[in-house]
Amino acid sequence: MEGFAGKVAVVTGAGSGIGRALALELGRSGAKLAISDIDAEGLAETEAALTALGAEVKADRLNVTERETVIGYADTVKNHFGRVNQIYNNAGIAYTGDIEVSPFKDIERVMDVDFWGVVNGTKAFLPHLIESGDGHVVNVSSIFGLFSVPGQAAYNSAKFAVRGFTEALRQEMMLADHPVKVTCVHPGGIKTAIARNATAADGLDSNELAELFDKRLANTSPDRAARIILTAVRKNRARVLVGPDAKALDVLVRLTGSGYQRLFSGIVGRLLPSRP
Repeated sequence: MEGFAGKVAVVTGAGSGIGRALALELGRSGAKLAISDIDAEGLAETEAALTALGAEVKADRLNVTERETVIGYADTVKNHFGRVNQIYNNAGIAYTGDIEVSPFKDIERVMDVDFWGVVNGTKAFLPHLIESGDGHVVNVSSIFGLFSVPGQAAYNSAKFAVRGFTEALRQEMMLADHPVKVTCVHPGGIKTAIARNATAADGLDSNELAELFDKRLANTSPDRAARIILTAVRKNRARVLVGPDAKALDVLVRLTGSGYQRLFSGIVGRLLPSRP
């Protein structure tokens, strides 16, 4: 992939899934990598794979919800490599549960990781990206940042927020004439461990939900997703839809307006008959 050789790229959530695939594709393209994850074992596996490729890599266990730690991490990465060109705010978690039965703490946890983690990473690295003269912020939202479905209020809220935050940031960088590009990523069903690691409200079977996602909804491999994302980054796309399902559902929502809500609620009702 052209356009990444010599760039210093930061990837959060690099211990598996899209994050690992992004790190490896960037490494193969000649980028220098600062990778992080809360999963130390998965992170070590990604680091070993990058080292085998001959990539220069710095790996650190990081909890993206710990703001002061993330700010310090950004300074450490800048000092280590001398500059930072790109940040891929990819770390995220999933949760399923209706608003009526979801504890506040579970909704807050999703927002802390999926939204505030993105804000923390963006704010911490933005001064370094501006200073580099060739910066790029890549924030991972979701197709659930384009439309909502029952049982995903927490995840929808976080991913809609990421979309709004990222689209505002792109405009602010243009208005300020800062040398920082901004891309918002909306993956569809990707074959990662996010569903298997997800939590759910009482009365829902997490394993059953993960099996449903893996068998019926996960259609795109992480490697394919990474290539699509990096192509969009290279072309400075404001938004990238990842996977045929993301593209089809985006068109459906645009065509139906708010009418999609009745359609999707019926589909989810059939897929999840044992809702509490």
